[in-house]
Amino acid sequence: MTISNTEFDDPRRIQRLSKWLAAACLALIVVLPIAVIIYWAVADPTELAARGNLAAGAIQAPLFSWQRIAGAVVTEVPLALLMIGLWQARNCFKPFSAGRVFTADAVRCLRQFAGWVMVSVAVGIVAGAVISALLTMHNPANMRHLAIGVGSDQIFTLFFAGMVWLMAAVIAQGQTLAEENAAFI
Repeated sequence: MTISNTEFDDPRRIQRLSKWLAAACLALIVVLPIAVIIYWAVADPTELAARGNLAAGAIQAPLFSWQRIAGAVVTEVPLALLMIGLWQARNCFKPFSAGRVFTADAVRCLRQFAGWVMVSVAVGIVAGAVISALLTMHNPANMRHLAIGVGSDQIFTLFFAGMVWLMAAVIAQGQTLAEENAAFI
């Protein structure tokens, strides 16, 4: 798929898309924690086992309500870190929607977004291990699990966050060069 630069040269188009993305970030910040709570309340134990990097039949004892609540709370921790990152992304898109691009604030927000996403992934790996222990706590002896898993989702998310971090660094370097050039004129 080839996209010409002229499609994105119109500042109004960038402003509209930025406004939409800022609203989408806010919507995700509101909806995702609620979705996690609902998921943990109604999900089948085999689905929950996957959240803890466990095999489908790893949960052998009935789940108690407190286990579902604790699992939801543990899941919300990396999600909260991700939501802080989404808030930073929203703070980046808001000036874009007003026509202010390539600012120091945009660079700061992009870097913070990338950083929070990276931290969220790291905490999410630990959270998965905690969830595996929570879900199998009432299994018979020698059938409890502590599973640590790193999957392609986490690797891709770290790669994506690294790309955003690098793009922010490139924008910052471009800002510095533009300011130096403006000083010579």
